[in-house]
Amino acid sequence: MVEMQGLSKQWEGSPVLNEISFKMKPGERVAIVGPSGSGKSTILKLLAGLILPTKGHICLFGEKQTFLRLDQSNPPDVRLVFQNPALLASLTVEENVGFLLQRSGILNNEEIHQQVMFALKEVGLFDVASKFPGQLSGGMQKRVSFARALINETVDRNNRLPLLLYDEPTAGLDPIACTRIEDLIVKTTTLAGGSSIVVSHVLSTIERSSERIFLLYGGKFQWEGSIHEFRESKNPFVNQFRNGNLQGPMQPEDN
Repeated sequence: MVEMQGLSKQWEGSPVLNEISFKMKPGERVAIVGPSGSGKSTILKLLAGLILPTKGHICLFGEKQTFLRLDQSNPPDVRLVFQNPALLASLTVEENVGFLLQRSGILNNEEIHQQVMFALKEVGLFDVASKFPGQLSGGMQKRVSFARALINETVDRNNRLPLLLYDEPTAGLDPIACTRIEDLIVKTTTLAGGSSIVVSHVLSTIERSSERIFLLYGGKFQWEGSIHEFRESKNPFVNQFRNGNLQGPMQPEDN
């Protein structure tokens, strides 16, 4: 599904990722964790084709990625759910969710409406299609972005399962809203028939939405294992992250 080999990324000469390697099988749900500024979101941007690596290569669905997605005639099905819902304020919820379907021109208006309403129903939103994003709470806006991730705007000729990328999906939400979003991550990934990578600092999100965890620090993966192993691990990086300790190998910048 995903393979990164010797991947490096520098910003203005400063290394963020240092020759990391990573493999992911179809159907897996993975979390990438680590302190702020460790490069987690950079990995998502590389996988989404928003930026290019400084060194190394990425293979998605067995195909080597060499250009930004916008330059490809048949891009891989990678869907990024941002920390900010990234909704267009001037469009209704229905127009936001069905935006790419309208742009593609493949379906007629009634078919688009049916797809949009199905997606909204799956995320527990039944009567907001005609509302504008500004009329919704922050949690509801996040759920609209999940509905958008369920939309299939193209037909994949190779029957590839989508890769869903979630960037801090529960940031700033109360515990109850977090639980709803965490359940939606699993549900959305399952309904889309794909795999997912979650970047998060929230322990409940990490444990409820993923099956395997990678801990990133210093430009490299310092640990990898299952949810059970994460809970029981004595690894100093895992222990510091899990318990929020100030003392450990990941020192705050002001120390």
